[in-house]
Amino acid sequence: MFLFGLVFGSFLNVCIYRMPRGLSVVRPRSACPQCHAPIRGYDNIPVVSWLFLRGRCRDCKAKISSRYAIVELLIATLFALCFWQWGVSLATAKFCLLSFLLVGLIFTDLDCKLLPDALTLPGLGLGLVFSLLVPVQRLASAWIPFTLWRHLPFSYAWRAQSLIDSAAGAALGAFLVWSAGFLYLQLRGVEGMGLGDVKMMAMVGSFLGMELTLLTIGTAAFAASLFGLATMIIVWLRRARRRMSRAGEAAGRALPRAWQSAQLIYRFYEIPFGAFLGITGVLAFFCGDRLIRWYMHLWMRP
Repeated sequence: MFLFGLVFGSFLNVCIYRMPRGLSVVRPRSACPQCHAPIRGYDNIPVVSWLFLRGRCRDCKAKISSRYAIVELLIATLFALCFWQWGVSLATAKFCLLSFLLVGLIFTDLDCKLLPDALTLPGLGLGLVFSLLVPVQRLASAWIPFTLWRHLPFSYAWRAQSLIDSAAGAALGAFLVWSAGFLYLQLRGVEGMGLGDVKMMAMVGSFLGMELTLLTIGTAAFAASLFGLATMIIVWLRRARRRMSRAGEAAGRALPRAWQSAQLIYRFYEIPFGAFLGITGVLAFFCGDRLIRWYMHLWMRP
C-alpha cells in the first residue's frame, strides 16, 4: 500500500500543478516547469528520482520543489495507515480516496488559493456512492421512525440510512461554511470564504456524515483562528522592532502604530482555510470518533 500510494502521490502532483491552470492531467507528459524538457521515465520514480537528482532538473539544473517528494510520501503514508486501520476492505478504498482528494486540495489551496471543482465535485459524487457500500455514521437517519425501515431487507435499509446520512453531512458542511462566509461578508464587508470551501465541505460531509463534519469544521476554525492570531502578533512585533531600530521610536509609540499596521494587513490577508479543513478532515476520519468520545467524557465527569 505504501508503494501504491507513492504512485498515486506522483499523479497527484500533476493534478496540483495543472488543475488550477486549466491544463489536462493526461497530456502532455510531465516536463520541467522551467526549461520544459520532458522528464525521462527513470527521472520520474517517486521520491527516489528527486533524491537522486538532489531536487534539480537534469537538463537545466533548476530547483524542483521539495513539495513533490512531500506529497508522494504523504499519500504513501496515508494509504498505508488506511490499510493498517481497516485492512482489506471497501473502507480502506473509501478513505484512501478521501486522503487523495484532501491532500490535493490542501496543497492546491496553499499554492494558488484555489480549490478546484475537478476534485471537489467528483469527490462529492463518489462520497455519496461510497455511502451505499460503507456505512456512514448514523445521525440524521436516527431521527427517522423505525417503522419506515422495518419492512425493508436489512441490506437495503442500512444503505438507505447511510445515503441519507451522507447527503445530510454534505448539506450540513456546505451550509455551515456558506453561512459563516455570508456573515463575515455582512459584518466586515470583505469576502471571508469562497464557494470552493463550500464545495469542499460538501465533499467531506458526504464521506464522513454529520457528526465528523461538525468536528472537522469546528477544529479547522479553531486552528485557523490561532494561526491568524499568531500571524498578526508576529507582524506586529516585527514592525514595532523595525520602527524602534530604524526610526528610533520609543516602545510606547512604536507598539500602537505597529498594531494598527498589523490589523490592516490582517484584514486583507487570505488564510488558506481549505488547507485547515483538509488537515482536520484527515484527522477526523482517522481519530474523530476517539476525539468525540474523549470530549463527551469531559462533560460527563461529576
